[in-house]
Amino acid sequence: MPPWWAAGTHGQTLAGHLLRRVHCRGQGERERLETQDGDFLVLEWFGGMPPRAAPIATAPLVLLLHGLEGSSRSGYIVSLAQALAAAGCAAVALNFRGCSGEPNRLPRAYHAGETGDLSFVVATLAQRFPGRPLGVVGFSLGGNVVLRWLGEQGREAAATVRAAAAVSVPYDLARGADHSMSGAGRPYALRLIAELRAKARAKAALVAGRVDLERTLRARTFREFDEAFTAPLHGFRDADDYYTRGSSAPWLSGIAVPTLAIHALDDPFLPSAALPLAALRANPAITLALSDRGGHVGFVAGSPWSPRFLAEQRLARFFAATLR
Repeated sequence: MPPWWAAGTHGQTLAGHLLRRVHCRGQGERERLETQDGDFLVLEWFGGMPPRAAPIATAPLVLLLHGLEGSSRSGYIVSLAQALAAAGCAAVALNFRGCSGEPNRLPRAYHAGETGDLSFVVATLAQRFPGRPLGVVGFSLGGNVVLRWLGEQGREAAATVRAAAAVSVPYDLARGADHSMSGAGRPYALRLIAELRAKARAKAALVAGRVDLERTLRARTFREFDEAFTAPLHGFRDADDYYTRGSSAPWLSGIAVPTLAIHALDDPFLPSAALPLAALRANPAITLALSDRGGHVGFVAGSPWSPRFLAEQRLARFFAATLR
C-alpha cells in the first residue's frame, strides 16, 4: 500500500517526480556518438567511462532510456543508476535526439516507435565490450521503445542483450494519448505538450517545409501535435498510423529475452483496460510486476525525508540476478 502522504494516482506520480529530483541528484561523464545518418547521440556514463572507471569497467552494464521530454539526468534515471551501482552493475543512459540539451542536426526528432537509435547503441556497446553482460531498461516512452525493439529483434536480441525491463509503458499509444487528455493525466500531458511545442519552435528552420509549424504550435493535445509534427516528420501517414505502427503491445509475443515489466493500474497515461495483460502473461520471457497503485513512474514508499523508490529497487535486484 502507498504511504498516506503519497496515496492515489497524483500522490504517487508527483511524489515520484519531485522526490527523485531532490534525493537523486548527480550526473555522469558524457560521450557523443556520431550516427550513420550524420547526426549524433549523447550517452551519459554514471561512475565514469570504462576502461578508466575500474572496477566497474567489467561489471554488468545496463543501458537506460528516459521518457518523453526526459533526459539522462531525469530523477528516475539517476535514481536507477545509483541503485544499480549499489547492486554491482554499471549504468549508461541514452539521450534521445534533441534531449541532451543540444539540438540535433537533422530535421527529425525521436518518438515512441523509433528503435534504430537503440539498435545502434546496443551494437556499439556490444562491440566495445564483447562478452560483458548487457541489459536495457526504459521508462514510459523509453520503455515502449525497448519492448518494441525486443519484439522486432526476437531471438536475435539475445546475442547482445541478456535482460531487459520497462516501467510505466504506454503500450497502446492511441488510447494512451486520448486517455491522458481526458483523465488524471491531463495536467501532466499539458505540460509535456508545451515542452514539445517549444522544442518544435526551436527547430523551425530545420523542419520548414516538412511540417505545418503553425498547426504544430497550436496543438493542445498529443494527437494534435503528433498529427502536425511527429507523423509527417518521421514518415507516418497521420497520427493514427504513428500510433498503430509505434505501439509496443503487438510486439510483446516476439520478446525472447528475460524481461521485467513494471506497471500500475492507476497509471494516468494509460487506461487499465488498454493494458495488454493477456499478451504480457502469455509470454514466458516476460515477468509482469503489476500493482494497483503507483501512478506513472511513481512507486514511492517510506517517508518524504527518506523515500524508497520501489521500482528502482526491483530493477536493480532483477538485473543483478539476471546479468550475473
